Amino acid sequence: MFSRSCVDLLNLVSGEDFPNIGRTLNRIPRVMTVPGIISDFEGNDDDDGRSDCAASDVVSSVAQERRIIVANQLPLRAQRDLESKKWCFEWDNDALALQLKDGFSPEVEVVYVGCLKAEIDPLEQEEVAQFLLEKFRCVPTFLPVEIQNKFYHGFCKHYLWPLFHYMLPISPNHGARFDKTLWQAYVSANKIFANKVMEVINPDEDFVWIHDYHLMVLPTFLRKQFHRVKLGFFLHSPFPSSEIYRTVPVRDEILRALLNSDLIGFHTFDYARHFLSCCSRMLDLHYESKRGHIGLDYYGRTVSIKILPVGIHMGQLESVLSLPVTAKKVQELKEQYEGKIVILGVDDMDMFKGISFKFLAMGQLLEQQPELKGRVVLVQIANPARSRGRDIQEVQNETHLLAEEINQKYGGPGYEPIVFINRTVPTHEKVAFFSISECCIVNAVRDGMNLVSYKYTICRQGSPALDKALGIDGSAIPRKSMIIVSEFIGCSPSLSGAIRVNPWNIDAVSDAMNLAISMPEVEKQMRHEKHYKYVSSHDVAYWARSFDQDLERACRDHFLRRCWGIGFGLGFRVVALGPNFRKLSVEYIVSAYKKTNSRLILLDYDGTMLPQGSVEKTPSSEVISVLNSLCSDPKNIVFIVSGRGKDSLSKWFSPCEKLGISAEHGYFTRWSRESPWESYMLATDFDWKKIAEPVMELYTERTDGSSIEQKETALVWHHQEADPDFGSCQAKELLDHLENVLANEPVVIKRGQHIVEAKPQGISKGIVVENLISTMLSRGKPPDFVLCIGDDRSDEDMFESIARSISDPSLPSIAEVFACTVGQKPSMAKYYLDDTVEVIKLLQGLATASVQPPKSAHLQVMFEGSL
Repeated sequence: MFSRSCVDLLNLVSGEDFPNIGRTLNRIPRVMTVPGIISDFEGNDDDDGRSDCAASDVVSSVAQERRIIVANQLPLRAQRDLESKKWCFEWDNDALALQLKDGFSPEVEVVYVGCLKAEIDPLEQEEVAQFLLEKFRCVPTFLPVEIQNKFYHGFCKHYLWPLFHYMLPISPNHGARFDKTLWQAYVSANKIFANKVMEVINPDEDFVWIHDYHLMVLPTFLRKQFHRVKLGFFLHSPFPSSEIYRTVPVRDEILRALLNSDLIGFHTFDYARHFLSCCSRMLDLHYESKRGHIGLDYYGRTVSIKILPVGIHMGQLESVLSLPVTAKKVQELKEQYEGKIVILGVDDMDMFKGISFKFLAMGQLLEQQPELKGRVVLVQIANPARSRGRDIQEVQNETHLLAEEINQKYGGPGYEPIVFINRTVPTHEKVAFFSISECCIVNAVRDGMNLVSYKYTICRQGSPALDKALGIDGSAIPRKSMIIVSEFIGCSPSLSGAIRVNPWNIDAVSDAMNLAISMPEVEKQMRHEKHYKYVSSHDVAYWARSFDQDLERACRDHFLRRCWGIGFGLGFRVVALGPNFRKLSVEYIVSAYKKTNSRLILLDYDGTMLPQGSVEKTPSSEVISVLNSLCSDPKNIVFIVSGRGKDSLSKWFSPCEKLGISAEHGYFTRWSRESPWESYMLATDFDWKKIAEPVMELYTERTDGSSIEQKETALVWHHQEADPDFGSCQAKELLDHLENVLANEPVVIKRGQHIVEAKPQGISKGIVVENLISTMLSRGKPPDFVLCIGDDRSDEDMFESIARSISDPSLPSIAEVFACTVGQKPSMAKYYLDDTVEVIKLLQGLATASVQPPKSAHLQVMFEGSL
């Protein structure tokens, strides 16, 4: 019986895949909840149908699909019983981690991993952990107090949270600066979470879903342990623009850790766009969109990007709406605010929720519309702060002072313009406030999603119990609601009927309040209907189900690929290759090289023998030496096949007397330094250059860092030194522009790696390969060994041409063919090398094999010498 690790090893050694071997293994629980003996991998069934390894409750869970939900906090409430002194636990129905379970099939088992909201004595932790696993399928993560404080209150809440909300720590009094000890605590906490997941995971079957910015490096720890783990990550906060994110000293480590996921989710396109921009600017990774799915190629793995805002739990909210205690509270509030228009705000107490801006806008509304005094009330519910610190205290002090100031200025006997509720408010009371409020304002200066407006919409739709409490006929009276929402929060794009505001613009917020109050009833009804239709259909179950389906799709080909890990620490990543795409080893190709007598070696230059981005384009002495060594072997024909001009290539490779050169994608070819240049086409009209060059000059002038390369047969626009996003955008525009103006010319326009090239039709590196093989055949030396190495799209033409030559029955069969691309990426080639360094090492290995005498001859010399 093979273990999964054994199968992985066999994959690497043989290059073959064994998906069926791994799937024959029974699932063995990582955490045993009852005493027992694991007899063997197959599990011998007794007469009563139970396995020797565990009790029936464990075995029954083995066959189930399973999702492991990992979040900073478990969806549990904990309190100690005063009499028995024992811990009591219950589900926290408001926790998103619990609510998303509704998106899974009833047959799916859900296991939760996270911290408890209470501090458990170390002596009680084992007992509590056992109880939570058996009773709630929860695995508690117990962090040491020091790590917990530095991890959560330090790095997460005082560094990451403000920075992800666009607040840079410019001075010590303006946010916490990066602290290496806090970062180390963050990494340590993520490692502890990883260890807990490893205790319960079956890596071949389970899906892991990680939540939020607290656990951004967790994917690396799991991927390092299980190369094929099925891993999703969802970020519930904003992802900042690259200008903000690039200030993080550990920016690359966090990005690479997130890229160890299979699927990364964001609430809005803006957040996803910022993440993709960071990947492009800092890691030089570019995304592709195909059939509605966005993906990043990361060392052969496709990391999918999901954009979908989370929803609310409809069932839970509707059940609260139907409670008698809710109806009673609604009646109380209706009487309390009789004759008044209630504007409601519900926010956490932190610096980004814009509560003070809301208060200022309310004061300005009463200043500009004095007739509203005594009629309009802003009720602000402030949820307790999730963290602690000086900044929270400053926000609390500011909001209290503002509320008092405005109430003193505009209030009167029996009237307070601002009702500031700064305490824990139970859910039914919040629902009651939602139900009686004419308008809801969400004024955050920056927030991830914020579901307050969604909850408000559902509450305004009402329920039979509430209708009775309010004394209305729900079937006869149309529902209405008004929402004022900040432009800078995740729910804004989905609320098309809301009044969107810039929270920093107090005048605009005040005007929006007045508009919401005075808007015609019919329009309020239409806006409410639009919002209710969206919110009710895009609930939390819809969100979870959609993410889960995309995660399954993203992991579908895990066992069809050969995987191995490279890198250390948080730089670890997995290289994943198809079954027919493998790394070209020196030993393997040298073995074939020695057995052949007519060899054709084709080498691209830029990106293959010269690193991309190198300022000095002249080949190194090392490159010249290895090329001369290969050319000195009479069995070899060696060619540089490049898009560069023939004058540059002639100058650079003048020390290589026997080297063949094919310049400008094969338009010019010579077989050695002394032989003349041959052109592919005897006569070609290049008048099209007079049209193309002014267009390229226009884009060069407007794109800083770009340049034009003049060739005899082609024009190339380079944008490698330009801003990555702007350069790519301009390249797309230039491609479209040139295709339009040159539509009637015998020219082809192509995009390459950081270039746009215009060249004559019928010219390609593929033609070079066909001509060289044809010439060798005509000379009576058909190639029995072909090595072709390239790195970009133009080299794919060579790989394709070689594949055609192999499959053409009219041509002699080529014994050994090695088409090799540089870097792991989709390619027509069967082999790859990581970089230019490996290319040179491989060529040096071949050169060494050329100069070594055969082993038999070497032995003969030794024998004769001994005589």
